[in-house]
Amino acid sequence: MATVADQFIEVLRQAGVRRIYGVVGDSLNPVVDAVRRTGGIEWVHVRNEEAGAFAAAAEAQTTGRLAVCAGSCGPGNTHLIQGLYDAHRSGAPVLALASQIPSTQIGSGYFQETHPERLFTECSHYCEMISTPAQMPRILRTAIQHAVGLGGVAVLALPGDTASRDAAGPTGEHDFLVRRGVVRPPADQVDQLAGALNRARKVMLFCGSGVRDAHAEVMRLAHRVLSPVGHALRGKEWIQYDNPFDVGMSGLLGYGACYEAMQAADLVLLLGTDFPYDPFLPGKNTIQVDDDPSRLGRRTPLDLAVHGDVGETLRLVLGKVEQKRDQTYLNDMLHQHARALENVVSAYTRDIDRHTPIHPEYVASVLDDLAAEDAIFTVDTGMCNVWVARYITPNGRRRVMGSFVHGSMANALPHAIGAQYGAPGRQVISVSGDGGLGMLLGELLTVRLHRVPVKIIVFNNASLGMVRLEMLVDGLPSFETDHEAVDYAAIAEAAGIESARVERPADVRAALGTALASPGPYLLDVVTDPNALSIPPHITPQQVKGFALAAGKTVLTGGVGKMLDLARSNLRNIPRP
Repeated sequence: MATVADQFIEVLRQAGVRRIYGVVGDSLNPVVDAVRRTGGIEWVHVRNEEAGAFAAAAEAQTTGRLAVCAGSCGPGNTHLIQGLYDAHRSGAPVLALASQIPSTQIGSGYFQETHPERLFTECSHYCEMISTPAQMPRILRTAIQHAVGLGGVAVLALPGDTASRDAAGPTGEHDFLVRRGVVRPPADQVDQLAGALNRARKVMLFCGSGVRDAHAEVMRLAHRVLSPVGHALRGKEWIQYDNPFDVGMSGLLGYGACYEAMQAADLVLLLGTDFPYDPFLPGKNTIQVDDDPSRLGRRTPLDLAVHGDVGETLRLVLGKVEQKRDQTYLNDMLHQHARALENVVSAYTRDIDRHTPIHPEYVASVLDDLAAEDAIFTVDTGMCNVWVARYITPNGRRRVMGSFVHGSMANALPHAIGAQYGAPGRQVISVSGDGGLGMLLGELLTVRLHRVPVKIIVFNNASLGMVRLEMLVDGLPSFETDHEAVDYAAIAEAAGIESARVERPADVRAALGTALASPGPYLLDVVTDPNALSIPPHITPQQVKGFALAAGKTVLTGGVGKMLDLARSNLRNIPRP
């Protein structure tokens, strides 16, 4: 007779799930044993359930399919919460199994008792407890539909004794056909959008991750209205490549003329972005297009809110938009963008062969040169975000993943593990800060245990660089941000992972080449300059005062890698109507 745990695993198998990330034991044992007895699905042992949730999030984003993580009762499943917040806010379809204490003990203050059906409600679309066998498999299938259909997390709490009980009925066959449809905007909103685009003299397009499947449509619209095109961090990989209208990125990690183009525009069109930093937005003359109506207008006042898929909306509106002829605004912004990049590019090109500690900008630029054309980069929160945002060149095939909405530390390595499982034939590179790597350092053992061939590039500045920058902005001296240097290459070697440490810039290119060419896991520990900080393209007078008070004559700048070459090329080939 099949048990509830058997049914649980069989339903996951029917849904196309190939693995579960977690730590075995205790109330999870019936489920783990069902995995052992079921072909086509495996258990991936991690050292911390938090890492398991991050890994599931990255696998889901890599494959577009449901991914699963699990934690045993009490502290086992509460470890999941950081990674589940990240998955949910990134829209990754993840199912979390939060195992529970024996059902007869719930409410008695039993050992390790928590209430996961309450705990995880804020970071999930669906959070319920299976308390009787009769609820299976219906409740599990409902949870999967929520995760896949809405894009985000579903959580099921399952007491260990319930999982061990005999199933109440047959599992049955079930084809999971849940796919999100394409939202078609109302016709009157399309007409209003076309009218606004035709009336405006200077249009600026600002793109987020919602333009993922609409690159061609955005380029057609930009050419039609002679618009500069900027992007948020999550939009970079989908819109910056093959884009002659590019004016860079806005926000705290921004560069180029994106901010200036937005402020100078008569009309800013926000396309598939939930950009949270409203001080960088103009606060007027703005239209937003998004397939999630809850995002419309929550960051800035709107003249028009268009509920629709970006690609579908632009296909409908393009036939109604007139070709503009005056490209003065576009030309001005492209020239300003190139000048802005010229002013900072020397930060990573000047004296690089002699500068120690090594410029992190230089390491990132070489990594961009050597990485595969379809590489997947996972990036830690903090200064690593800056270096990847400014130096890793998108091409339509590369992926960049990070905790870009939740902003958690320590995500890069577990994200890399999940991405590598999701794409076993691709090069996966964890761009790790020493702070982030140290926080979940045990996942090096996960990499070694499963021989996951990820390449871990550690930007080791013995400092929490982004926190240091935050203190400078507030006019505060840095405090508790700098720590004793750690040799992460030696730690990796002790764990059985091939590794090397680089302290001279002349050795960077060869060392990166060796790391990326390794057939198995590899950690490259690069000692970088803790004083290499970056400021956004627009700062307030108060922030300037803060820098002056705390930093004195320190120059805070950052390079931009190949983007200067792209900007120069765009100037030579300014699109003509």
